[in-house]
Amino acid sequence: MTTAPARARFTGRTALVTGAGGGIGRGVALAFADEGANVVVAGRRREPLEETVTLIERAGGKALAVSADVTRAAEVRALVSAAVERFGSLDVAVNNAGVMAGRGRLTADLPEEDWRTMLDTNVTGVLLAPQAEVAQMRTQPNGGAIVNIASRIGVHSRLRGTAGYAVTKAAVSVLSRSAALDHIADGVRINAVSPGPTATDMSFGPGETETGRAERMRTEVPLGRVSTVEEVAAAVLYLASDEAAPVVGTDLVVDGGSTA
Repeated sequence: MTTAPARARFTGRTALVTGAGGGIGRGVALAFADEGANVVVAGRRREPLEETVTLIERAGGKALAVSADVTRAAEVRALVSAAVERFGSLDVAVNNAGVMAGRGRLTADLPEEDWRTMLDTNVTGVLLAPQAEVAQMRTQPNGGAIVNIASRIGVHSRLRGTAGYAVTKAAVSVLSRSAALDHIADGVRINAVSPGPTATDMSFGPGETETGRAERMRTEVPLGRVSTVEEVAAAVLYLASDEAAPVVGTDLVVDGGSTA
């Protein structure tokens, strides 16, 4: 027997989360399930996705794991079809899959392979996924909501040694706002969230411990700490919820004030 969630904004709805095998993606998937959604978790590797599903089901939720590469249009279309076949609709999509390659390499020294890897996943993936998602959502009476995960590195700030990542995440922000204008008339709301330093592996410096990161954050971030995964997830759920009905084409920065 399970207890009803304190809030149930997504009961009866289906939420799809890419890059849900860990980090922010897993946190977002758990948060949607906690508020009543049927959750489809996607990523390239099956094992971490199954771990996410297990966590959701242990808490009394419903989830489906689907292996998919967001850089391949056919796989993304199959992912959306699997979500609809299992749960009957696609009401929310969170496009979180992303990579940071060549970290620490200056622009002139960034390998072309790393550049192309980031373009393929961070930009092309955030074109192909919403294309498949909108195609389904525009057929539904209540449309849907899409939240793309960008970054405070990009439009909002730059860090030395992250040029390729910054370019691709800036593209996510602009693509999200452009798509929002294109598809609000279809009943599909599109927004973005730009996290700053968050309690995931990506926020560690080379060889850095949690203690070392905490000490660095005290001076680097006005809030004095990293954001938790749950705090970023809360921003995503807000933008996906009916409470944000008039919010279209925004890029919500969650970074503890580091770009204020």
